[in-house]
Amino acid sequence: MILRLGITFVLSFIFGLERQRAHKPTGFGTFIFVAIGSCALAITAITMNSENPLPLLSAIVTGIGFLGAGALIKTTDKIFGFTTAASIWVFAILGLIIGVGYYLIGIMLYLLIWFIIFFDNFLESRGIGSYQRKLTILTNKIIKESDLKQLIRSRTSKQKLISVNIDKKNKSLCITYLIEGSKDEINKIPQMLFDKDWFESCRLE
Repeated sequence: MILRLGITFVLSFIFGLERQRAHKPTGFGTFIFVAIGSCALAITAITMNSENPLPLLSAIVTGIGFLGAGALIKTTDKIFGFTTAASIWVFAILGLIIGVGYYLIGIMLYLLIWFIIFFDNFLESRGIGSYQRKLTILTNKIIKESDLKQLIRSRTSKQKLISVNIDKKNKSLCITYLIEGSKDEINKIPQMLFDKDWFESCRLE
């Protein structure tokens, strides 16, 4: 029992720490709790009813879906957090597998999880897929939206205008875009805007 809980703790701790360092909405504590909790219940299930532990094991897999759904972040434009939600669910599976004593399958699953994360980060760095950010720009005078869009287009692969707010009294403009592109190029946008005389502030979400 100690060996199984220890293996589950170490594996989930390493993965959760990486998610924490990447500033994901769900940190290492959640992954550890999910994994070792599932492992402990799996051990309990086969101890209490070694002939038919499936009812308790299946209840864990179903119940953990509610926790995964809570990791989703919904905005008016997009839902974020699918990878985090799925990883919470799969770590419950990992805890169950190790809890019932199938170490080889558990380690193989763990290695596959890391492969998926690394490959997903590779795609994100290349701007491939769903790497999107919300960009809000505030100006200190009224400018043409088309001019601003042309400027942003030089650093992004896709741009979608979400909202435009014109303040006639203060002669300012607040524009929000949903942009897509490589992480490095998107992070260069604030510096590029900083050099413009009409630029007041911006926010990347």
